[in-house]
Parts: sequence; structure tokens; C-alpha cells
Amino acid sequence: MTWDSFRAAEHFTMRSARLIDRHRFAHLFQNGPVEPVRAALAAYRNIDGGYGNGLDPDLRGHASQPAATGIALDYLDDLGPIPASLGHGICRYLSTATNPDGGLPPVLRNIRYTESAPWWQRHEDFSSSLGTTALIAGYLHKHHITHPWRDNATAYCWKRVAALRWTDPHEAIGVCTFLQHVPDRHRAVQTVNRLRPMIRAVVDTDPEPGTHHHTHNALDLAPRPGHIARPLFTDTEIGHGLDLIERTQRPDGGWDTTGRHWDTAATIENEGIRTIRLLRVLRAYGRIGAFLPPPRQDH
Repeated sequence: MTWDSFRAAEHFTMRSARLIDRHRFAHLFQNGPVEPVRAALAAYRNIDGGYGNGLDPDLRGHASQPAATGIALDYLDDLGPIPASLGHGICRYLSTATNPDGGLPPVLRNIRYTESAPWWQRHEDFSSSLGTTALIAGYLHKHHITHPWRDNATAYCWKRVAALRWTDPHEAIGVCTFLQHVPDRHRAVQTVNRLRPMIRAVVDTDPEPGTHHHTHNALDLAPRPGHIARPLFTDTEIGHGLDLIERTQRPDGGWDTTGRHWDTAATIENEGIRTIRLLRVLRAYGRIGAFLPPPRQDH
């Protein structure tokens, strides 16, 4: 990625992204402090310990939702160790949102009475989602947040993963996050190797411009070289995905969202989120970095 392309992405972020994502850009790529990100993220948190209030641009209501709480954990993960008190508060909320089998639905029934994307408004399946539960449990393991919810969710994830005979990209992303961080490393590696055929079957390993809006590619599963999902894909497939990211950057510096359009504000916010995510992937694989300051070490 050239300096001009990176600066275009910076200008897009400063012009169009939400305040929290502007602070995230500054922290991730300009050696900015973590405190503004933490403060901005705290505004999305509810008294129950979960996150809502539009942190997920497609879930614009006030109420906490598991999917939004998963996004919050992804944001917190960039900032260094998650404080135990904050992690336990999140687990307290998750305990109230969990189904009897130990898993989380992506959204709760109150989604019907809040502002949200049409597919969530019409959502009728509130059974447990392996993808949502595994993603959240994975981050809690990474940050050593010990809590009964995490342990019960871990048991649920292992049981569901062992029974998998097919998957989808969103579920696979959550499962790979879980396997990346769960303590039983031997079991995790054995499991990801067993899942290799079904994961590859639902991922576009040879994406082309114009198709990326509705598909997931290797870099969605393996966003950095050291990820447990990286060996599932060849160097050529990873390189092709990186080339596609560079080729699909818009002249204004941003990237299109891969989600469905339903609201102008949500689309613009999702574009800001995706722009930062793709820049993180490019940096992780060495496509940008020579002109960036080294990451801060104060967190």
C-alpha cells in the first residue's frame, strides 16, 4: 500500500467515520493513546454491563445485545489487557442473555422493539449461536477473564464444534477466534484441522472485484499471519486476498461495506469500521508499515 493510499484512508476516516473509530485509527496507526478509545467505547456500555446504543451500526437501539458486546470485546482487544472488573461486568450481562444450553443468541427478543436493520427486526430464531458464543468466549480466554459464564460457554462451544458437519462464514470466524485462544492448544489444533474442508467450502479462496460484497475470503478467517486459521489457506490465496483489498479501495480512501444497505447512516458507519479492519489486515501481512510509527507500548 502506498503512502498516498494510506493517507486517503486516513482522510476518509477523519471525514466519515464515527468518533470512536477516528480514535481507533489514531491509536492503531498514528501511535495515539488508548484513553480516548476507552472513553468513547464506555459511552456505548449500559448499566447491565453489556453494549448497545448503536455500537453495531445495524443495531441502533439502546439495549445491550450479545452481537454488540462481541464488537466491544474486539475493540477492547486492541487496547491491551482488558481490566478484570470490566470483563466481569461483561460476563454478568452475558449470564442474563444466555440460553439454557450455555450459548448466546446474537440478539435478544427485545430487538423487535428497537431501531435496527430489517433482518434483525424480522428475526425469529433466538436459539444459541455458536459463532457469537465462540467469538466472545475466545476473547475472554485471551484476556484471562475467569468467570463461570466463560467456563459454561467453553463447554457449550466444544460440544457444538465436535458435532459440526457444516458451517457458514460467520460461524467459522467465531469458531476460529475461540480456537485461537482457548487454553487446550492440542485440541484446538486438532479441531481446526478437522474443520479445514468445511471452512474452505464456505470461503471464497479466489475472490474477484465485484464479488466481495457478499462473500468472505481467507483474510476474514486469518486476519494475521500467526492466526490458527492461517494454515488453512495457501500463500497464493492469502496474497490474492491482499491484492484484492488494495484494488478495491475507493478513490475517496474508504472501502465499501460487505453488509446489506438499509440505512444511509449505518452504511457510512460500517464503511468506517471496515476501512480500519482492512488496514489492520494489510499491516499484519506487511503491506503497510514502513511509514507508520511503531505500536505504543504503554498499555
